[in-house]
Amino acid sequence: MSRRGLLAGFLLLLVFNTAAQLALKAASTGALPLQANVAWVSRLLHQRSLYVAIACFVSGFLAWMALLRHAPIGPAFAVSNLDIVTVLLASHWLFGESVGAWRLLGGALIVAGVGCLALAAGRGVPAD
Repeated sequence: MSRRGLLAGFLLLLVFNTAAQLALKAASTGALPLQANVAWVSRLLHQRSLYVAIACFVSGFLAWMALLRHAPIGPAFAVSNLDIVTVLLASHWLFGESVGAWRLLGGALIVAGVGCLALAAGRGVPAD
Protein backbone atom coordinates (compact mmCIF):
# COMPACT_ATOMS: atom_id res chain seq x y z
CA MET A 1 0.00 0.00 0.00
CA SER A 2 1.32 3.43 -0.86
CA ARG A 3 2.06 6.12 1.70
CA ARG A 4 -0.93 8.06 0.47
CA GLY A 5 -3.12 4.98 0.91
CA LEU A 6 -1.88 4.46 4.47
CA LEU A 7 -2.50 8.10 5.30
CA ALA A 8 -6.03 7.89 3.88
CA GLY A 9 -6.64 4.70 5.85
CA PHE A 10 -5.46 6.26 9.10
CA LEU A 11 -7.58 9.36 8.50
CA LEU A 12 -10.58 7.15 7.87
CA LEU A 13 -9.87 5.22 11.07
CA LEU A 14 -9.57 8.49 12.97
CA VAL A 15 -12.90 9.71 11.61
CA PHE A 16 -14.68 6.44 12.47
CA ASN A 17 -13.23 6.24 15.99
CA THR A 18 -13.98 9.89 16.73
CA ALA A 19 -17.51 9.66 15.34
CA ALA A 20 -18.17 6.50 17.35
CA GLN A 21 -17.21 8.16 20.64
CA LEU A 22 -19.21 11.31 19.87
CA ALA A 23 -22.27 9.31 18.84
CA LEU A 24 -22.03 7.24 22.02
CA LYS A 25 -21.91 10.45 24.06
CA ALA A 26 -24.97 11.76 22.22
CA ALA A 27 -26.85 8.50 22.79
CA SER A 28 -26.06 8.40 26.49
CA THR A 29 -27.01 12.04 26.94
CA GLY A 30 -30.26 11.50 25.06
CA ALA A 31 -31.19 8.58 27.32
CA LEU A 32 -30.75 10.48 30.60
CA PRO A 33 -31.44 10.11 33.44
CA LEU A 34 -29.30 7.02 33.89
CA GLN A 35 -31.31 4.37 35.68
CA ALA A 36 -30.96 0.63 36.07
CA ASN A 37 -34.34 -0.25 34.61
CA VAL A 38 -36.16 -1.17 31.43
CA ALA A 39 -37.28 2.41 30.80
CA TRP A 40 -33.67 3.61 30.54
CA VAL A 41 -32.72 0.74 28.21
CA SER A 42 -35.74 1.60 26.08
CA ARG A 43 -34.75 5.27 25.92
CA LEU A 44 -31.21 4.26 24.96
CA LEU A 45 -32.39 1.88 22.23
CA HIS A 46 -34.49 4.68 20.75
CA GLN A 47 -31.45 6.92 20.29
CA ARG A 48 -30.42 6.92 16.62
CA SER A 49 -26.94 7.97 17.61
CA LEU A 50 -26.48 4.60 19.37
CA TYR A 51 -26.75 2.87 16.00
CA VAL A 52 -24.44 5.41 14.40
CA ALA A 53 -21.92 4.61 17.14
CA ILE A 54 -22.21 0.86 16.50
CA ALA A 55 -21.79 1.36 12.75
CA CYS A 56 -18.74 3.55 13.33
CA PHE A 57 -17.19 1.03 15.73
CA VAL A 58 -17.64 -1.77 13.18
CA SER A 59 -16.31 0.41 10.34
CA GLY A 60 -13.34 1.49 12.46
CA PHE A 61 -12.57 -2.14 13.27
CA LEU A 62 -12.64 -3.07 9.58
CA ALA A 63 -10.40 -0.12 8.69
CA TRP A 64 -8.00 -1.13 11.49
CA MET A 65 -7.82 -4.73 10.24
CA ALA A 66 -7.10 -3.52 6.71
CA LEU A 67 -4.39 -1.13 7.93
CA LEU A 68 -2.65 -3.80 9.99
CA ARG A 69 -1.99 -5.80 6.83
CA HIS A 70 0.17 -2.96 5.52
CA ALA A 71 1.53 -1.03 8.49
CA PRO A 72 3.80 -2.04 11.37
CA ILE A 73 1.84 -2.46 14.60
CA GLY A 74 3.86 -0.01 16.75
CA PRO A 75 3.48 3.16 14.69
CA ALA A 76 -0.03 2.10 13.63
CA PHE A 77 -1.15 1.80 17.24
CA ALA A 78 0.36 5.17 18.10
CA VAL A 79 -1.43 6.87 15.21
CA SER A 80 -4.69 5.15 16.09
CA ASN A 81 -4.62 6.91 19.46
CA LEU A 82 -4.88 10.36 17.92
CA ASP A 83 -8.62 9.97 18.42
CA ILE A 84 -8.01 10.97 22.05
CA VAL A 85 -7.18 14.43 20.77
CA THR A 86 -9.92 14.64 18.15
CA VAL A 87 -12.58 13.50 20.64
CA LEU A 88 -11.33 16.07 23.16
CA LEU A 89 -11.61 18.90 20.62
CA ALA A 90 -14.87 17.74 19.04
CA SER A 91 -16.57 17.21 22.41
CA HIS A 92 -15.70 20.79 23.31
CA TRP A 93 -17.16 22.03 20.05
CA LEU A 94 -20.28 19.81 20.00
CA PHE A 95 -21.09 19.34 23.68
CA GLY A 96 -19.47 22.36 25.29
CA GLU A 97 -17.18 20.22 27.44
CA SER A 98 -14.34 22.08 29.10
CA VAL A 99 -10.86 21.95 27.64
CA GLY A 100 -8.30 23.41 29.99
CA ALA A 101 -4.62 24.09 29.59
CA TRP A 102 -3.59 20.68 30.97
CA ARG A 103 -5.82 18.83 28.53
CA LEU A 104 -4.51 20.90 25.64
CA LEU A 105 -0.95 20.21 26.76
CA GLY A 106 -1.70 16.49 26.99
CA GLY A 107 -3.19 16.53 23.49
CA ALA A 108 -0.18 18.40 22.15
CA LEU A 109 2.15 15.83 23.73
CA ILE A 110 0.20 12.99 22.12
CA VAL A 111 0.43 14.66 18.71
CA ALA A 112 4.15 15.34 19.23
CA GLY A 113 4.77 11.73 20.26
CA VAL A 114 2.98 10.37 17.21
CA GLY A 115 4.93 12.84 15.05
CA CYS A 116 8.23 11.62 16.51
CA LEU A 117 7.28 8.01 15.80
CA ALA A 118 6.30 8.90 12.25
CA LEU A 119 9.57 10.74 11.65
CA ALA A 120 11.59 7.86 13.06
CA ALA A 121 9.72 5.34 10.92
CA GLY A 122 10.19 7.51 7.83
CA ARG A 123 13.95 7.70 8.40
CA GLY A 124 14.32 4.01 9.13
CA VAL A 125 15.44 4.63 12.71
CA PRO A 126 15.32 1.29 14.54
CA ALA A 127 13.32 1.03 17.75
CA ASP A 128 15.78 0.42 20.58
